[in-house]
Amino acid sequence: MSFSATNFAQPRPVPVGIRSNEKSLSSDPFRFRFRGSPSFLGSPHSLRFNPTPPLKLAIPHCRRSTAAAVTDVKSSANMLITKEEGLELYEDMILGRFFEDMCAQMYYRGKMFGFVHLYNGQEAVSTGFIKLLKKEDTVVSTYRDHVHALSKGVPARAVMSELFGKATGCCRGQGGSMHMFSKEHNLIGGFAFIGEGIPVATGAAFSSKYRREVLKEASADHVTLAFFGDGTCNNGQFYECLNMAALWKLPIIFVVENNLWAIGMSHLRATSDPEIWKKGPAFGMAGVHVDGMDVLKVREVAKEAIERARRGDGPTLVECETYRFRGHSLADPDELRDPAEKARYAARDPISALKKYMIENKLANEQELKSIEKKIDEVLDDAVEFSDESPLPPRSQLLENVFADSKGFGIGPDGKYRCEDPKFTQGTAHV
Repeated sequence: MSFSATNFAQPRPVPVGIRSNEKSLSSDPFRFRFRGSPSFLGSPHSLRFNPTPPLKLAIPHCRRSTAAAVTDVKSSANMLITKEEGLELYEDMILGRFFEDMCAQMYYRGKMFGFVHLYNGQEAVSTGFIKLLKKEDTVVSTYRDHVHALSKGVPARAVMSELFGKATGCCRGQGGSMHMFSKEHNLIGGFAFIGEGIPVATGAAFSSKYRREVLKEASADHVTLAFFGDGTCNNGQFYECLNMAALWKLPIIFVVENNLWAIGMSHLRATSDPEIWKKGPAFGMAGVHVDGMDVLKVREVAKEAIERARRGDGPTLVECETYRFRGHSLADPDELRDPAEKARYAARDPISALKKYMIENKLANEQELKSIEKKIDEVLDDAVEFSDESPLPPRSQLLENVFADSKGFGIGPDGKYRCEDPKFTQGTAHV
């Protein structure tokens, strides 16, 4: 499978049919009807297209990609993954799903505060991409970042403790749900506002290219993954960074987790052309759409994009069409989405699909998969117990990492807060 720049980065208008899901799941009645009446995989809605006047350009034929679906492969001679790879994918997806379910329990028990955005349903994207990375590669996430952190190797204890606001968290309790960070694992956020992580990711990719080409560090072949949602793709930072990445051929993959909803706004109502992948070729970079509910399809596309970035062939824009099984956050009653749409995507659960594939192709049996689930249950029970017993951050930590003064602005020579001095507010207005 290949979607090299010669195949994908075409002049506008982009040829119809550049999708990695050319062959739908045989049992899925909600397959693409791309020509004539296009629609998203599980959505009952049709796409709107703004007609554009025909241009007299010689557009080369753009073949469809050959990424296979989890139920497309029947012969053991044509396996997309080994048993070890399959078990690794399954364990990572189960860890993400079970972790988020545990988060919901802890949130409703009052162990977590603020906004908590869960990733249920989107696990194939995180697992399909991140498990192909080296430890030195960089991941930049969004406010829906718990599972990205777990896939990148941040321990469940550290992520859960951060959600509990404890000193043992990956940000010592100061980041919370939306600001996961781990220097050790090259996870550089966790960003609460949409789009703000994309320039950071672009900078990380520039750093890798600079180290390799200017500082002549032969080992600096690191790539960056920038995750963001469909709602971000109408923001200016997205376009600016696409342009910069294409101009400088940066080793970055822009991963759009298109779950069709930006909080309560349907993607189909918010965007003039809802096919986000087309924006890649507009900037001269490869663009591809993939079924984000199918971990093997995602993995095949991710593998090619990462290899292209690592060998210096530039960035890729990948639109992963996925779906979140819960509301926007745990504070969202999720009353705006069509129940029929939710049911269609729930029937395409990426974990169930992978499990079925592995059993049917004799890569694993039911008992092996259940043992993984039991192992993850134990990991999460331990993470909750550890987090609950961990101490809260000390008050002295409050102003650390805010100002250049390592002691924190507002701390006097005696180590006490200046604001606690009775004379601190003299001459100021009191309310």
